[in-house]
Amino acid sequence: MAQSTIYEPRSGTSAPPRSHEFEYVFPAIRGVQAGREYYVTMCPLRLIPRLFLFDEEELPPEMRAQRTLNKARVPEMARYIVGNPDSYIFSALTASVNAEVRFTSFVTTSSSSERVGTLTIPMSAKFVINDGQHRRAAIQQALTENPELGDESIAIVMFIDVGLSRCQQMFADLNRYAIRPAKSIGVLYDHRDPMSAISKLVVMQSSLFRDLTEMETSNLAARSRKLFTLSALYTANRALLDEIEPGSMERRVDLATTYWHTVADQFSSWQQVYRGEVSAGEIRRDFIHSHGIVLHALGKVGNTLLRKSTDPSAWKLQLQKLRHIDWHRSNSAAWEGRAIVGGKVTKGAANVLLTTALIRSVLSLPLTPEEQRAEDAFKRGDK
Repeated sequence: MAQSTIYEPRSGTSAPPRSHEFEYVFPAIRGVQAGREYYVTMCPLRLIPRLFLFDEEELPPEMRAQRTLNKARVPEMARYIVGNPDSYIFSALTASVNAEVRFTSFVTTSSSSERVGTLTIPMSAKFVINDGQHRRAAIQQALTENPELGDESIAIVMFIDVGLSRCQQMFADLNRYAIRPAKSIGVLYDHRDPMSAISKLVVMQSSLFRDLTEMETSNLAARSRKLFTLSALYTANRALLDEIEPGSMERRVDLATTYWHTVADQFSSWQQVYRGEVSAGEIRRDFIHSHGIVLHALGKVGNTLLRKSTDPSAWKLQLQKLRHIDWHRSNSAAWEGRAIVGGKVTKGAANVLLTTALIRSVLSLPLTPEEQRAEDAFKRGDK
């Protein structure tokens, strides 16, 4: 399908544009939803910043057709495009146009082929993005870093605008059933992030973790036979391997695998679940040691041990002290306000620091300054 073209006024077409008006002409496919025509087209990336302007930041919410742009998201998305020029992928933008458009079919016979043609839009038209404003901003930033991307294209689903209220309703409808995918499945399917690859390999190389790790969802149902989630192990491995052997993927996988095998040896209940002697639900209900907050804390503690020595014999004995901790959720003296708030395991940043501090103390490791401040505040009873 050809890319969009800019045309001067022309004669010999139906419903000609106003005199002396320039036009955009897009290759398009015409469809119908809810009795209204809409069009699917392709647009060169270099044209996106020119067509789709974002100038509503100063308007009150009730006068806008889209949410305020979150500028913090844009640089990361732009880096994704520029850093992966041969494999990036962006889904279609959805937009509305506040002008009379003209669709010219490539064929005149009554068939499915008549849905394919050209869509002519006056250059005076205003385009509003109903879905994809952050993609549009990322494309604009990426083009400044790599102008050659301008010849590539992105799909546009284009609706004919019938006013602000309709645009606002379109935004609400497009996002009504949108559900962000679970982090676990994002890690599972991510082939760019080295830590995702490491976490998957660590799981696959251990029969216990392979059997007891939920690879798709990030929340375990009460009856789930899994103890861990891939997303929790990913977070724990990021903490564990921070600045450890950064140049060697194989070495990092081996270290992480050895570390988590050693940790697993300290929890007899993990082994019992693996052998089928007790249900995973019972362990998650009665203990906190398989929850994400503890895995994260164990990752942070392990990072300290690995920085001291990557030789497992230097820290295996030290990790045996994990058996001295009472991991029962009912141990409110240790865990309430630290890892549990109101009877529920809570993984806020402060909770991770406090849980890590307790484990470090039992293992006779010094607290970091940040953990010490959190521990001091906890003991004072500060909120």
